[in-house]
Amino acid sequence: MSGAQERPLRADAARNRARLLDVATEVFTTRGVGVPTEEIARAAGVGVGTLFRHFPTKEALLEAVMVRRLESIAAQSAQLTADSEPAEAFFACFRLVVDQSAGKNEFAQALAAAGVDAQAALQEPSKAIRAQLAGLLVGAQRAAAVRPELGLSELIALLVGTTTMMEQLGADPAARQRMFEVIFDGLRPR
Repeated sequence: MSGAQERPLRADAARNRARLLDVATEVFTTRGVGVPTEEIARAAGVGVGTLFRHFPTKEALLEAVMVRRLESIAAQSAQLTADSEPAEAFFACFRLVVDQSAGKNEFAQALAAAGVDAQAALQEPSKAIRAQLAGLLVGAQRAAAVRPELGLSELIALLVGTTTMMEQLGADPAARQRMFEVIFDGLRPR
């Protein structure tokens, strides 16, 4: 059977795959990418053979976790856009992207070290997020909630910098909240 006509996963296999991705996301984000795959399989309640049937290498698992995270950000951003006023949606999405990007750099570095082109795998979900950010930015600017001179490339640079800064702060929720307040204040028009 060709790759273009792969059969859908059985229900139990789909559940195992989803559980593995959930556990791997949590473990890699909280403990780093150095955690052995055997430990992830054990935490997910499956055998290591099941893990390797879904993800033949640790890099394939890391890549799947990154793709899933970006797809989740894209879906949540779309929901924010549909459910909220432009300004509220913009700032909520900014916070979402920063919060959901924890550990992303470590994932990308691990994949690059293994010779995996993460950019290719992440191209589609990254495009979707970029398009949503562009729409959110324009909507917030039209609502006079964000500086009109801010461009999309500047917004993305600010998101990347904020993510790095938040990683330096660690898990201190009060410090994180202060940083969001400072950044959001700077984004608002004078």
